[in-house]
Amino acid sequence: MMWNNIATISYSLAAAAFLFLSILLLTSWRGRLYGMILTIACILSAVWSAAIAINLNWHFTFTPLVNVLEILKNAGWTTFLITLIGPFRQKTDNSPSPRIRTSVAFIATVYLLFIGYSIYNFPNGSLTPDVPAKTLVGIIGFVIMAIIGIILVEQFYRNTPPENRWSIKYICLGIGAIFIYDFYLFSDALLFRHLNFDIWTARGIINALVVPLIAVSAARNPKWTVGISVSRQIIFYSAASFGTAIYLLVMAGAGYYLRYSGGEWGIVLQMSFLFGAIVLLIGILFSGTIRSWLRVFISKHFYSYNYDYREEWLRFTRTLSEEKGELKERVIQSLAQLVESPGGGLWLKQDTPGFTSAYQWNIPPINTYEAENSSLCEFIGQREWVIDLNEYREHPETYKTLIIPDWMQTIPDAWFIIPLILHDKLFGFVILTKPRSQIKLNWEIRDLLKIAGKQATSYLAQEEASRALMIARQFESFNRMSTFVVHDLKNLIFQLSLLLSNAEKHKNNPEFQDDMIQTVNLSIGKMKRLLEKLSNSHYQDKAEHIILNELLKEIVESKAIFEPTPTLETHETELRITAERTRLQRVISHIIQNAIEATSKDGTVLVRLYRQNTEAVIEIKDTGHGMSEQFVQERLFKPFESTKSAGMGIGVFESREYIHEIGGKLEVSTQESVGTAFYITLMLIE
Repeated sequence: MMWNNIATISYSLAAAAFLFLSILLLTSWRGRLYGMILTIACILSAVWSAAIAINLNWHFTFTPLVNVLEILKNAGWTTFLITLIGPFRQKTDNSPSPRIRTSVAFIATVYLLFIGYSIYNFPNGSLTPDVPAKTLVGIIGFVIMAIIGIILVEQFYRNTPPENRWSIKYICLGIGAIFIYDFYLFSDALLFRHLNFDIWTARGIINALVVPLIAVSAARNPKWTVGISVSRQIIFYSAASFGTAIYLLVMAGAGYYLRYSGGEWGIVLQMSFLFGAIVLLIGILFSGTIRSWLRVFISKHFYSYNYDYREEWLRFTRTLSEEKGELKERVIQSLAQLVESPGGGLWLKQDTPGFTSAYQWNIPPINTYEAENSSLCEFIGQREWVIDLNEYREHPETYKTLIIPDWMQTIPDAWFIIPLILHDKLFGFVILTKPRSQIKLNWEIRDLLKIAGKQATSYLAQEEASRALMIARQFESFNRMSTFVVHDLKNLIFQLSLLLSNAEKHKNNPEFQDDMIQTVNLSIGKMKRLLEKLSNSHYQDKAEHIILNELLKEIVESKAIFEPTPTLETHETELRITAERTRLQRVISHIIQNAIEATSKDGTVLVRLYRQNTEAVIEIKDTGHGMSEQFVQERLFKPFESTKSAGMGIGVFESREYIHEIGGKLEVSTQESVGTAFYITLMLIE
């Protein structure tokens, strides 16, 4: 008796709460559709709660009236949610589409069947622990209604723009709580064949607690015009979830039947059947063909257009932009995704006048060549049509002059030919295999594939341009290296030519003979190193510790045959640095040689080494003709700029580049008709 009183109070609270909210909505309603449906749902909830409370005072039983009112209450909230969801709205011309009418009719039929069953088959009876068989079928109906409500709440919330969710989050929480609690209550009764009276009693209080949440959302959003649009992904996953739930309910019912009709083998048969059913379900959910069919079915029957273009374009761009795999493979995959094709091939115009097979994805390798002036290439290049090979076989007159090459018959299930157009010229084409689900190539799919093909072509063209640029840079690097080699050869030839010109005059001088032999040896050594670099592009001198005093002495001695002969002033102690000996020697030698050539025979060239804190400074000073300030700023350190008639203008550029590379500085001080001084500053090692 006490339990009866608690249940009466619980459902009475729910009735009072919904009645109060209904009155508030009626007083503020101004003919808006959403407000009217919300008010009806609240009134039905109030009447249902009151009917249960009244029924508890007379006889403690289920009655058909209570069950019908509960179904109507669920139908009210379901209708309210459906009205707010985009795909079920009316068109702008206020005429519902046939698909919308079909969907609404289906849901209405489901609820009418449940109402009819409750009236004619749901028995009157007391709330006993054992649930009768007919009552069990009705409870399955309440579970299905709860699942529908939960899915609709999820769709409504997830597809509301984030900036508008503040106005609907509480009503989603409230309505969701109603359906979730019903699912928990009836699932528990379905599982244990026993209605938990405590859970059933608390349901009235739960319904009363959600009323303030609904009231807050009604106050925040009285018009319920928040721009809802349902994503195809949400519809897809919701449909999959709903189908899974129905499947599991049917399998559970079949399992119970096997258990009670199988005798001693009942439990074994039930567990084996349920396990097999779950394995089958997993296989279906992971089946690409089933998923493809479901996507096409949803797009065909619930939407005016076949594609959610925002989602499709994001997925298309994401596939093309991924770094895994080759771009050619990603191009085929991105186009195949649009029509649910499992494979395809790409043909491009590469190093031949025609089009050759560039990549295959999930089809056997095909080594083919299609001439640029063939019927296929001219047709798709001029008309930019997406060709449906199945349509071509059935109605060849549609394509008139088109002749499909024989080699295409070797591609299993070849279906679509997509042209890749760049600047109104045929760049290549993609052949896709038969889609997993039946797709009719209408104007919408043709336009999408054509635009997607052009986008994919831009990626392929960019990759081709990048490859060409890389090759050009390799040639540029080779040409630059050749320029430096030619520059070094020019200096060596100049030294040997000068040596030869002085040989006749000084051939009997022992000192000249020693200098000549030393110069020839040095020239041969430099030539050998040049040959090593030319034969091995990865050849590099290793950095080592160098004593600058000794290096400068060696360089100056190699210039002894020139006039004016440079003089050397070194530091009293050894100054050590880290560098590539050959390259540093060439840099310093070049600057000294320039000083000699810029100075008259009666002038002077001084090479001085001194220490400045933690750095070594090499000063190369001459009394030559000097340079203008403008020349130093605009031309001195620029490659291929020279004041010499036979000069290449890269020596000083290379010198500064290498000195900067090893952390040093190259500075110049000059004055026309007075002379020039170069300062090479290098970091010392202790």
